[in-house]
Amino acid sequence: MEIKEILDLVKSEKINFIDLKVVDLWGRWRHVTLARTSFSEKTFTDGVGFDASNLGYAKVTNSDMILIPDPSTAFIEYIGEDKVLSIICDVYDSVTGKPSLQDPRSIMKRTLELISDIADEVYLGPEYEFHIFEDVKYNISNNDISVKIDSGEGFWNAQNRGEYFIGKKRGYHRIPPFDTLMEVRNKIVNRLLSYGVPVKYHHHEVGSCQVEIELGFLDALKAADYTLLVKYVARQIAKEYGLVVTFMPKPLYDEAGNGMHIHQYLVKNSKNIFNGDKIYNLSNYALSYIAGLLKHAKSVMAFTNPSTNSYRRLVPGFEAPTNAVFALANRTAAIRIPAYVKNPEKRRIEFRTIDSTGNPYLAFSAMILAGIDGIKQNLDPTAEGFGPFEGDAYKEKVKPLASSLSEACYALKQDNEYLETFPKELIKHWVKEKLKEEIEINAVPHPKEFENYFDV
Repeated sequence: MEIKEILDLVKSEKINFIDLKVVDLWGRWRHVTLARTSFSEKTFTDGVGFDASNLGYAKVTNSDMILIPDPSTAFIEYIGEDKVLSIICDVYDSVTGKPSLQDPRSIMKRTLELISDIADEVYLGPEYEFHIFEDVKYNISNNDISVKIDSGEGFWNAQNRGEYFIGKKRGYHRIPPFDTLMEVRNKIVNRLLSYGVPVKYHHHEVGSCQVEIELGFLDALKAADYTLLVKYVARQIAKEYGLVVTFMPKPLYDEAGNGMHIHQYLVKNSKNIFNGDKIYNLSNYALSYIAGLLKHAKSVMAFTNPSTNSYRRLVPGFEAPTNAVFALANRTAAIRIPAYVKNPEKRRIEFRTIDSTGNPYLAFSAMILAGIDGIKQNLDPTAEGFGPFEGDAYKEKVKPLASSLSEACYALKQDNEYLETFPKELIKHWVKEKLKEEIEINAVPHPKEFENYFDV
C-alpha cells in the first residue's frame, strides 16, 4: 500500500488501532500499538521512539531509536472485536536519522543492494515445519527438571492405543481422521491468504503432531517478513483451538525434527541465472553459489541454526543433513537439487540445514552472502569436495556440518569476512550471547544423566 491508501483505509474502515511490529535481534516480533488519534502521515517520516536495548541490538547507554513503518507491509487483522492495521517497521538511528546498522531488516536490505550487480532479485521458497500440541509443561528448578508433552495424535500417548493416532515416522501426508490437525492448518492458511501470503500447500509431516506449510516463491525481504507472520498466525490460530505451537527443531526425542528448508534462485535481467547446461541443468552461477554456501556452512549455521536444540535435529536417520554436500533428490545432503523441477524458470536449489529458531533477516542474509561469495570467487563445488554426491551421506566420509552451537559460533568468529553487511559489533555480540546460551544449558542436569549415572 501507499501511505495515502493507508490513511484513507484507516478513515474509511474506522480503524482505531495501528500496530507497529518490529523484530528483535533474536527473531521475535515485538510491537507497540498507536491509537488512531496518534497516527498520521508524519508517523511514516518521524516514526515512534523506543528503547532498542530491550530488543538486543543497542547498549542501554545509547538505546534511543526510532520505528519507521514500511507502508508496503500493511495488513488488517482482528484482535478480539477490534480491526487493527498492522505495519512492519524498520529501525532508524535517532541521531543520524538513517537506518540503524544493527537493525536485522535493514541488514537484509543492504545485503540485497550489495549483490545487485550479480542478482536483481533473490527468490526464496520457505517450508515451515512445526509441531502442534494439546499441552506442554516444562520446569527447571533445583529439584524438578522436566518436560511433559501431550497430544491425542501422538502414538506415545498411552490413552490412544486402539484409537486414531499416528505411529512413529508414519505421519507423512496422512489423511483424517489420523491427521487430526487439518482443520487447524486450514484456518492458519485461510488467515495467511487473507493477509496476502502466497501459500502453496500444507500437509501432515512425518512425526506425530508435526505439520508443514509451504509458501510460493517470494523476494527475499518479503520471505523474511512472512516467516515472522507465519509463526505469528500459527500461534494465534492454535490458541483459538486451545492448542500450542512450537517451531523448536527437536521438541520430541527420537521423532522427526522441524526444519525450514529454503528453495532459492537468483534472477538477473528477468532471467533465472541458476538455470544452465551443467550438471542437474544448473549454471556455473548456481554451482558457485552452492560452493560458497557449503564452504561457509559452519559459520552460516550460527545464524541459520542458532540454538542448542538445532543440533539435536541434525542427526542421522531423520532426513536431516549432517554433511556439507550437494546432491540430486537426496534429503541427507545439506543442499538438495529437486529432481521434479522441469521448468527452467524455476530451476533452484534447496538449503536443508536451516531451521526456524533464528532471525530470518540475519539467517537469509548470511545464506545469500555465502552463496554470492562463491560466485565472486568462481568456486567449483566439486573441486572443493562438496559433490555432486550419490548415496547416503550419513555413511560416507565427507565434510561435516557444525555439530553444535559452539562449533558454529567459533566458525563464525574465524569466518565472517563474506558477511559484508553485518556490523562486526553485531557478530561479536551474537557469538558472545549464543555461547552464553550453550554454557547455561550445559549447566542444567539432564534426565539422561540420571539414567546413566544415578547408581554409579
